[in-house]
Amino acid sequence: MRSWLALFGKLGPLLLALWAALPQSALALTASQVYEQVKDSVVVVKAFDQTGKPVGLGSGVRLPSGDVITNYHVVKAGVRYTVGRGKQAAPATLKAGDPDKDLCLLTAPGLVAEPARLGKAARLKVGDPVYAVGAPQGLELSLSEGIVSQLRGGPPPLIQTTVAISKGSSGGGLFNSEGELVGITTFYLKDGQSLNFALPVERIAEVAGNKIRERPRGEAPGAPETGTRTKHYWLDQFNALFLAGDWQGMVALFRRWTKAEPGNFIAWHYLGIAYGQMGRHRDAVEAYQQALRLEPDSDWTWSNLGGAFIELGQYKDAVEAYREALRLKPDSSATWATLGNTYAKMGRNRDAVEALLEGLRLEPDDEFAWIILRLHYGLSDNRSTALEAVKQLRRYNPQRADKLFNLIMKP
Repeated sequence: MRSWLALFGKLGPLLLALWAALPQSALALTASQVYEQVKDSVVVVKAFDQTGKPVGLGSGVRLPSGDVITNYHVVKAGVRYTVGRGKQAAPATLKAGDPDKDLCLLTAPGLVAEPARLGKAARLKVGDPVYAVGAPQGLELSLSEGIVSQLRGGPPPLIQTTVAISKGSSGGGLFNSEGELVGITTFYLKDGQSLNFALPVERIAEVAGNKIRERPRGEAPGAPETGTRTKHYWLDQFNALFLAGDWQGMVALFRRWTKAEPGNFIAWHYLGIAYGQMGRHRDAVEAYQQALRLEPDSDWTWSNLGGAFIELGQYKDAVEAYREALRLKPDSSATWATLGNTYAKMGRNRDAVEALLEGLRLEPDDEFAWIILRLHYGLSDNRSTALEAVKQLRRYNPQRADKLFNLIMKP
């Protein structure tokens, strides 16, 4: 025993140094390990009116300060609040907040919860794994996993992620692969391709010193009282209007932004999104095209432009837009799959197959690409092209290649 202790005493510093030198990916936790580490930090937040009627429900995260961070829209209609898990709910008071950033702090002395460890959204990179933990509709905690798909604006950046954010999970935590809190889950875009967003954890410090203010009657959510509008102002208003489902208000908001800052790419891009959500696809095309005049290398905008053209039945224009998006970001499996679907609508079977297979090569478990491919062959008599696709698909997904082969050969 002594010899082992002596050996460890000699090698201990070296082993610690080697451990510290390991790349971050080697120290990453699994999804289940992240969940076990953070689950006791996430709580349910409830807001009640003067009669005790529930008027707000969401999630929150216990911070090292002892406070609970959540979205402002979760509590804004309430006068009394509770935070907790299960049957253990502690009364809380509204300590600080900012309607424009859609964040607030609650203090609850009786809360039993572990504080989360704080990371930094500014250190995230596109492709990093992230995990959302929240309590949708006040139910048991749920975990969703995905990656950082884009970092918008900043610093600190708004986090766009493939992690599914359930309705009612607002205010929950977005954690990195080390179990550190890097964002507060906030909203998602309906009918979008993995367009889920989280506010950066760095904004908590900006909110901590803000006293809660009452809005003047008739003032729109997110509108500042006085002074110059900050770079976060417009997107924060978008957040508030989105959560209210007010697409018409969003169009009006971004029209004001484009008028105030006609050279702002983001203003035109989000105006296109708002038009699309209202079904005004021709207006969406014009907005996206204006955005691309300002920033022609935005693959996200080219892809959205393609989607607007599809809604108008302009498939040739859609193909050109998707091709440009793929020139800028050739590893986007979702864009390859959508391009394949567009080719299929045009009757360009071989091109459809090639695009769908490229998407599946990049993401073998892409359900959308697989379903389109299967439906395409279910309606097509082009058996030779189909069998060639099976041959290629077998290289990286033999099981699904066999299923496709059986579908093709079925009498």
